[in-house]
Amino acid sequence: MNRMEQLKLLATYNRWMNEKVYAACRNLPEAELQRDRGAFFKSIFGTLNHLAVGDTLWLKRFANFVPTMANHPTLPQLASPTSLDGHLFESFEQLAAYRLLLDAFILDLVDAIPDAMLDQPFSFVTTKGVPVTKDFFGTLTHFFNHQTHHRGQTTTLLTQQGVDVGVTDLLMLLQD
Repeated sequence: MNRMEQLKLLATYNRWMNEKVYAACRNLPEAELQRDRGAFFKSIFGTLNHLAVGDTLWLKRFANFVPTMANHPTLPQLASPTSLDGHLFESFEQLAAYRLLLDAFILDLVDAIPDAMLDQPFSFVTTKGVPVTKDFFGTLTHFFNHQTHHRGQTTTLLTQQGVDVGVTDLLMLLQD
């Protein structure tokens, strides 16, 4: 499997897992999703919101780097986060609709990346205003790893509430 195939697999896995997590969340009332459970982003909702914030920040950076994404019709619909722990939305259903938008955009982004671009340096400014240059492929790998990390936290919080997300292994999407 080459790097572009890996990225497409990760984008597909990301959407699949988000569908599973959001479906599992619908088994709990909004108040339970919002309840502080002592997690890093306090609640299930807070953790999912952080994922949406992080994804939004990265996707805006990536869209400015990948020439064909700069005019993508979804780009103007992306929120403008002001902090990594701030809430983009107040309700779960608003966040769930936004998650669908993000996941579709991620798939489009991965499809738009030319293979030769993966080895290019990628420059961006952090949320603290620090300019950084990293390997583009490595940054994309971080993007997907960040999602997996926080979805793992979310599935733990759901499990503690008796909600089973089901199988979460990337292995399920690999060809036989």
